[in-house]
Amino acid sequence: MVGGGQLARMTHEAGIPLGIRFRLLSDTPQDSAAQVVQDVVVGDYRDLDTLRGFARGCDVITFDHEHVPTEHLRALEAEGVAVRPGPDALVHAQDKGVMRARLTELGVPCPRHRIVADPADVERFAAEVGGFPVVLKTVRGGYDGKGVWVVDSAAEAAATTAPFLAGVAVLAEEKVAFTRELAANVVRSPHGQAVAYPVVESVQVDGVCDTVIAPAPGLADELGLAAQQLALRVAKELGVVGHLAVELFETVDGRVLVNELAMRPHNSGHWTQDGAVTSQFANHVRAVLDLPLGDPRPRAPWTVMANVLGGDFPDMYPAYLHCMAHDPRLKIHMYGKDVKPGRKVGHVNTYGDDLADVRERARHAADYLRGVITE
Repeated sequence: MVGGGQLARMTHEAGIPLGIRFRLLSDTPQDSAAQVVQDVVVGDYRDLDTLRGFARGCDVITFDHEHVPTEHLRALEAEGVAVRPGPDALVHAQDKGVMRARLTELGVPCPRHRIVADPADVERFAAEVGGFPVVLKTVRGGYDGKGVWVVDSAAEAAATTAPFLAGVAVLAEEKVAFTRELAANVVRSPHGQAVAYPVVESVQVDGVCDTVIAPAPGLADELGLAAQQLALRVAKELGVVGHLAVELFETVDGRVLVNELAMRPHNSGHWTQDGAVTSQFANHVRAVLDLPLGDPRPRAPWTVMANVLGGDFPDMYPAYLHCMAHDPRLKIHMYGKDVKPGRKVGHVNTYGDDLADVRERARHAADYLRGVITE
């Protein structure tokens, strides 16, 4: 797996029962996954020779993130390395312009959009979609709200000059009137077997995923099924192998629009570690190795995942005593990261029959771990 973050850490954990030998390409020995994986290569994923050396002896290469240069992946594939998902698929998660163009070609519902050249072009785009506000995104490299701006006027568009001055391609999108954000998570294997998890509600705070509720409460059956079918179709049409998260807007008029794609395990699927028969991480491992996929069905009527963000208390370990005693059914997953304000350092999962109770238990644990509450 290329990338040493928490996704690699949890994917490695899922492969242990299957006897999978896991090799990691990590930026530093201190990265989240590098702390627990035995076979670690420390190096720069942007360097082709480093990637070649890392790939020797691996049956398959997969990813913790989407930032490996597309041309390097094409070179590896040309040399016989099994890259999953392959570069022709992964580029749709790497490049938002390519993604929007391809999804539009497929007839997949998306916000209105256009690549813009400068602030004046942003103003012209705003006029095309009925006025401000509009959303600006760097075509490559953004995540967790980074590289995304909402501009409310021509003056704000003119002030958002940094990406244009840096020569970075910028995608402008209409600001969608949505009631909530959803995510459809699917997994697809090389021979075309695919499974779909229940569609979840994803609650964002300041551009960062805060809470995920599985399944999305109050979602009409026909809309949930349509979202799953859309995600399965996107996975097939783009040739995805492994896990695909399709982030969606549920609009005020009862439709879904595709917001983003991620071709790796995803924050909106963390609930599956404790809430599904087979987790997203286990199914990602199975898929990239072309093993039969596992059952994605939920184990309980409701599962809630709450991210634990860093706060003012650098040592969260003493808080375990309270959280575990308060809720013996609580599942805590920490990433081994240094605690910094606003940084994702872990998550908690709760599950049960009563949604209000499950949500409260998850929120209590996440807030106590970060020091927001003390009892």
